[in-house]
Amino acid sequence: MPPFDPELGVVLAELGSEAWESLTPDNLVARQVRDAGGRPRPTVEDLRAGGAFDVAEWCVPGPAGAPDVTLVSARPSGLVGSLPLLYYLHGGAMVMGNAWSVLPRILREWALPLGIAVVSVEYRLAPGTPYPGPLEDCYAGLVWVAGHAAELGVDPDRVVIGGKSAGGGLAAALALLVRDRGGPPALGQLLLCPMLDDRGTTFSGRQMSGVDMWDLTSNATAWHALLGERRGAGDLSPYAAPARATDLSGLPPAYIDVGSAEMFRDEDVAYANAIWQCGGQAELHVWPGGCHGFDSLAPRSALSRDARAARTRWLRRLLAPSNS
Repeated sequence: MPPFDPELGVVLAELGSEAWESLTPDNLVARQVRDAGGRPRPTVEDLRAGGAFDVAEWCVPGPAGAPDVTLVSARPSGLVGSLPLLYYLHGGAMVMGNAWSVLPRILREWALPLGIAVVSVEYRLAPGTPYPGPLEDCYAGLVWVAGHAAELGVDPDRVVIGGKSAGGGLAAALALLVRDRGGPPALGQLLLCPMLDDRGTTFSGRQMSGVDMWDLTSNATAWHALLGERRGAGDLSPYAAPARATDLSGLPPAYIDVGSAEMFRDEDVAYANAIWQCGGQAELHVWPGGCHGFDSLAPRSALSRDARAARTRWLRRLLAPSNS
């Protein structure tokens, strides 16, 4: 296996056994309960950070026949005019996570220095809501945002769809769905270690299983929660698992990053390559020695700082006025 980055290796060695426990059908509910109780969920007042940000929660119409979708919007205080927007989908393997916990870092690292707005989506989780429910929640929220851009103070022509891990997979699927439905266009797609392939057949999946904290067992459990018996089906829709897409033309420019020492490496590299083969634009970073979510585990490491800086540079270039 590729060696872990030395700074990251120290952090991994200090983690307790609970962090290395695979997600299984037997412990899924307990893990969801533990995540809901332990994952930070800052309030609107917390997110305002003493007046640095204007923050609001919106309850917007969901997909037909489904519940409303909660969106959390935030923008730096004092900025006037229509801002570019990062429409963000949180991670958590499609079975965990929330729209609030990801915002403090995003606001600090992107919203404030780049002068952009952020909308984070509280999509429904599997297995309580299987595919296509979570994706349709994200699509419904995007349609609402585009239709209420003036009210939100955002520029509907400068929207970047983004997400990490499962959220990155959802962002890739949403870009495909928007293209094929003629939905609100996106300026770009920010895909951070995206979860794209339900089949679990890549070399890196086998290579890193039992070594990285996210392994084949966990991945299969999460995909089964989302897809049920359809996981691995030959005719599975690319909206369910974007790695299944055979036509990646006509998509907005993509930023894709992944660690060299994580199971998603090969599916993410293949996705960037498929975009290029279809004549599209993708910027790919494979961070040497990075495990899954390395920048969250070791945020102060040199590798994590480099990864965050590269993402910020891409966003800054993409959102430059000449690209709008």
